[in-house]
Amino acid sequence: MKQSPPPLPPTPPPMVHLRTRPVSVGNWRAFLAVARHLNFRAAADDLSLTQSAVSRQIQALEDEVGVPLFLRHTRAVELTTAGGQLFQTLTPALERLDATVRMVRQSAGRKNVAITTWASFASMWLIPRLEDFQRSYPDIDIRIDATDTMVDMDTSDVDLALRSAVPGTQPAGAIRLFGEQLCVVGSPWLLQSRPPVTTPADVANFTLIEAGDAHRLAYFEWITWRRWFEVNGISRLQPQRWLYFNYAQQIAQSTLAGQGLSLARMPLIADSLAAGDLVEVLPGHRLDSPLAYWLLIGPRSAQRPEVQAFRAWLQLQARLTREAIGEVPDPDTRDDLP
Repeated sequence: MKQSPPPLPPTPPPMVHLRTRPVSVGNWRAFLAVARHLNFRAAADDLSLTQSAVSRQIQALEDEVGVPLFLRHTRAVELTTAGGQLFQTLTPALERLDATVRMVRQSAGRKNVAITTWASFASMWLIPRLEDFQRSYPDIDIRIDATDTMVDMDTSDVDLALRSAVPGTQPAGAIRLFGEQLCVVGSPWLLQSRPPVTTPADVANFTLIEAGDAHRLAYFEWITWRRWFEVNGISRLQPQRWLYFNYAQQIAQSTLAGQGLSLARMPLIADSLAAGDLVEVLPGHRLDSPLAYWLLIGPRSAQRPEVQAFRAWLQLQARLTREAIGEVPDPDTRDDLP
């Protein structure tokens, strides 16, 4: 008896060749308009185009992406899963792009200086002094990018960076502005409501305010209350309670509000001390910090007159800060002091 041949294996699904080249950006505006309105006619009105022109742009984009982005119904349009993913990503990206274009248009032909620094330093030291610069240079626009992220001065559009670092770790060419000591401070009314603080152990009668991430880096250990306790021979001391914050600005605000004593960075609270908003207690028990504050200048910015003007102003402000905190420059250190 003749046997039947074995069945053929199932036909494999057709290979999908995914595109790898970047998608051109010309049709994204049409996609965003349709995705927002879920209506081709309304999108066309927004873009001042014909409905057929918008439809062709969407079809071209789908061809480039390689998958449908919309489900076309008789009277409605619906985003596919892929379309929804692209819409969520595209919306903030185009909004940032539009904002940047507006900023570029507004600053076209104007002199400007872009500075990057961390948020607490911007709020507590730089911004309160800016009015002085603006009075002297009303034709120079200032842009401040307050971030803890280190910016690559070689590739970014930032002109100046203000950072803190341990001496010897800063980039070549960094200009030292001032060093740092820490002092115990509190609000006047808080101190008036408690027994006087005459010895280091007296701080135990208060809530002590500190950075919650002070133990994240080794040299931050030098600016903690525990370090201050050890230096003053009271390592076993326990305060009434602890209050932790992430940023120096928050610590200063809490101290100004009378919520406790803080071990404050003197360059950042020198103005508050001078105004009497904060009072230093135990001035004979300041703690030296390993950190110093530095100015970095972008390689493409150094020769621009407006950057040179801002650099000179920063160095003058740094000198005033050194005088306010009683810092005596070390003549054996390359400080680049004005």
